[in-house]
Amino acid sequence: MRILALLAAALLAGCGTVHNTVRDGADERLMLRGNDPVSYFTAAKPLKGDPALKSEYDGDTYRFASAGNKRLFEADPKKYAPAWAGFCASGVHYALKAAIHADVYLVYKGRLYLFGSERSKANWLLDADASIRLGDEYWERELKDVPHRWQNYKRLAFKVPHYKTDAQLDAEHLKRHGRLPPGAPPPR
Repeated sequence: MRILALLAAALLAGCGTVHNTVRDGADERLMLRGNDPVSYFTAAKPLKGDPALKSEYDGDTYRFASAGNKRLFEADPKKYAPAWAGFCASGVHYALKAAIHADVYLVYKGRLYLFGSERSKANWLLDADASIRLGDEYWERELKDVPHRWQNYKRLAFKVPHYKTDAQLDAEHLKRHGRLPPGAPPPR
């Protein structure tokens, strides 16, 4: 019995995080790679937060570039926290949790979405409202409390019915806009 418990613990240890966070110094669950969440809404680009100016929300640590931004966040953290715990928006609508950096983003209809690349962002924008609807459904139904590795193993083996490959999305983008999305490989 003890061997089974040790084996289960070893397997579960590498199953990934529930939110897209990193460890940095004293912060075990740092969101947005330390960027100030308010700055995505108010600055031309995300600003690095100061480790001395931080706040906790939903078990995660957020850092801020200014005391004013910290106050804004604390007054309405749900407004500034990234959608789907900071996972890539273009993966969530396929029931995938892609742990990505926090430099490619979009504030759309007052909500912060993060992306793994400009290409994934451009393809997500082919139908942003449907992507949000599906992402919200999958988040509540199966993603929210599941570690990212377990979820991704499951959904890479059993894809959602509307799943499209990068190549299929690139072709749709080309047809609709007359050009490939940024970062897409040239057609063969």
